[in-house]
Amino acid sequence: MSKHQEIKKRVLEEATYVIKTNSTVRATAKQFQVSKSTVHLDITVRLFYINPELFKKVNEILQKHTDECHIRGGNATREKYLKLRNSKQ
Repeated sequence: MSKHQEIKKRVLEEATYVIKTNSTVRATAKQFQVSKSTVHLDITVRLFYINPELFKKVNEILQKHTDECHIRGGNATREKYLKLRNSKQ
């Protein structure tokens, strides 16, 4: 299998994984043991040329994650300081 075919296969597997699991770029990178940059390039650039329909589905999920990012970050910070407060008491 050529390098080009391997990349194409990985891109399609990553896209399918994101759709099935509603996964983030970070979680997908961990699952496929590649960098976040690689996953991001794969599913935001390469996928568009390989399979535009799949790209649309993945892009919707990524946009949802982007829209919710500040909420998850805020909740994580809130939990952190609640734990600190509780440990001091």
